[in-house]
Amino acid sequence: MPSSSLRPRHPMRPRRPDPEAQGGSPAQLPLDLPHRASLARDDLIVTEANDMAVAAVDRWPDWGHPVLLVVGPAGAGKSHLASAWAAMAGAVPPAPDVLDVAPFAVVIDDVDRGNWPESDIFAIVNAARLGGGTVLLTSRVRPSEMDVALPDLRSRLKAATIAELGAPDDALLEGVLAKLFADRQMAVDPRLVAYAAARMERSLDTANRFVACVDREALARKERISRSLLARVLRLPEFEGRVEEGDDVECGGIE
Repeated sequence: MPSSSLRPRHPMRPRRPDPEAQGGSPAQLPLDLPHRASLARDDLIVTEANDMAVAAVDRWPDWGHPVLLVVGPAGAGKSHLASAWAAMAGAVPPAPDVLDVAPFAVVIDDVDRGNWPESDIFAIVNAARLGGGTVLLTSRVRPSEMDVALPDLRSRLKAATIAELGAPDDALLEGVLAKLFADRQMAVDPRLVAYAAARMERSLDTANRFVACVDREALARKERISRSLLARVLRLPEFEGRVEEGDDVECGGIE
């Protein structure tokens, strides 16, 4: 499936410094402008790592089963997929009156983390199974591996349709990095995007934090986005990137 187009979605921000205006000037504290990455369906980057899960979500409302469980490791994009479906279906999180609407659409993120009472989840899933609506849940593990005390809930979750997400592949991680940079109006050479993707944790959450950190560093030091800047951020303890000696030196036409 083709990837979605990249469209800047960041609010107006100060003009970035001229790349030539570098040198020995001290770092300045950048303005902490609010930024929220778009979680819309059109902004989903689709590759072999997530195409089957995205296709399962896109089939709504013609699901074969009213309960869909998206399973994948941390940072695989489960929350983005759940948010995209919530926007499509008008879905809401669990609430006391959620079953008063027919048909209802409910999204339950991280069902394996025990954020919601099991009795509430069971009531919603069971009502969906009886034809009252549809439910999308996300989890890091399959139902058989969940710590669920309520036997009826465990059986209902095992009966749900499972859509699995793999860890982000090269194409997905590079696509997400490129989109996150574009959202912040940051012009970054695709070769630099590939350089960063090859050296960082395969996690979309990490990609989001990495781009935010690069943005802050570039603004604070009035630097253009370069390989040396990316290498410096990758070396931070929070990223533990696989950076080799000499990566701070620009070469190969990449600036």
